[in-house]
Amino acid sequence: MPNLTGQLKSSDTMQTLASLNDTPGHQLLLSVSHSRQTSSDSLFNNIHHSAWGTTDLHNGSGHQHGYFANEHADGDRSFGTYECNVSTVNGQLTMEGHWKFTNGTGQFAGISGNGTFKAQLTSPTTSEASFEGSYQVKSGIRAA
Repeated sequence: MPNLTGQLKSSDTMQTLASLNDTPGHQLLLSVSHSRQTSSDSLFNNIHHSAWGTTDLHNGSGHQHGYFANEHADGDRSFGTYECNVSTVNGQLTMEGHWKFTNGTGQFAGISGNGTFKAQLTSPTTSEASFEGSYQVKSGIRAA
């Protein structure tokens, strides 16, 4: 399976925050983000990455899960899911978790693979992340 590493600088294009009144500091967040992804793997370098996530926070810490889609240079797409723990330490919100591919189109149809990522907010609507993992396309042959 080919290995890949990379980075994302994301901007939220939509955020909806709901404060719950069941316990102090409980919030639910729905967000949509877009970024340009760079990667060690040419198939995943300089691609458009979109993510949709929900976050359940209690006093700045909690859990996030969501979905992502990558649009590759040739128009093919790869899709997946992610989950992470969210923590706030000294006012800095960080995320650490795992991702996995669920499917794709074109050369990425039937893609499988997974990995880990770490991210931090750089402003209320932007974040930076690094990721690593491995994948395999259904044919077992990696396109160049």
